[in-house]
Amino acid sequence: MTATPHPPAPDVDAATEVFVAHRNLLFTVAYEMLGSATDAEDVLQETWLKWTGVELARVRDRRAYLVRITTRQALTRMRSLGRRKETYVGAWLPEPLATAADVADDVELAESVSMAMLLVLETLSPTERAVFVLRDVFAVEYEEIAAAVGKNAAAVRQIAHRARGHVAARRPRGPASPNEARRALDAFRRAVDTGDLQGLLDILAPDVVLIGDGGGLAQAVPNPIVGSDRVGRVLAAGAWHVPEIGTLAPASVNGHPALVLWRGDEVDTVVAVRIDDGLVSGLYGVRNPEKLSRVTRETVLSL
Repeated sequence: MTATPHPPAPDVDAATEVFVAHRNLLFTVAYEMLGSATDAEDVLQETWLKWTGVELARVRDRRAYLVRITTRQALTRMRSLGRRKETYVGAWLPEPLATAADVADDVELAESVSMAMLLVLETLSPTERAVFVLRDVFAVEYEEIAAAVGKNAAAVRQIAHRARGHVAARRPRGPASPNEARRALDAFRRAVDTGDLQGLLDILAPDVVLIGDGGGLAQAVPNPIVGSDRVGRVLAAGAWHVPEIGTLAPASVNGHPALVLWRGDEVDTVVAVRIDDGLVSGLYGVRNPEKLSRVTRETVLSL
């Protein structure tokens, strides 16, 4: 009896080596598309399962192929995530990540993962977001993006142009250098710690916005608060610092200086800060405990 031939088994060891070499890049792609580290990890697991079934000898550009798989999985996840956001309690903010100091040194990477930029990307459609992230952040060729998103290259160029204009109108006006950001954050922290309203007004931009995300699991401001006077009064009243039970500490979050409110050895709130022209223009306080697991250990990001 003649045995039925089987297709060659994939080289799992070789597949693992390639996947591990590009894992940080793939996580960064998925995270920038989703704004959620938890969902990005799920996308990587799905990418890995599909990758192990690929015949490596047929793959010319393994990095590009992995990015393509990740993009397709992230697009599917984005649509389900969009439905979850429709029933989310209160304002939704991206999941903050503790990042190493070298992320801040890479200006392009730091801007692309900043809380402010991720919120801008939230205003794009799933396909626009995927195209913008792949082209403008990771410099993927149009033809490869087309294969990832199921469009032709000409359509992808149009989508990229539209998304780029949309982002340009909303991105930080005058991004601060890491040193400028730290100085502004130090002044902000001192003013919050002391309840110094005038000190807060001196460091807050006139159109500053304060957004809180408790996810229905922790108390947070129910709606965005806009304007230096209103935001200053909320903060001066002790919104993020109760000396008896909490301490504000500096941290590096999403490639930028930030503050973490600790209650004992537990993280209570992560405050990501947007700084434009030396003034605090955005305050993003994440209190949802399901989003705080990534701020006690560094996440490695890569372009």
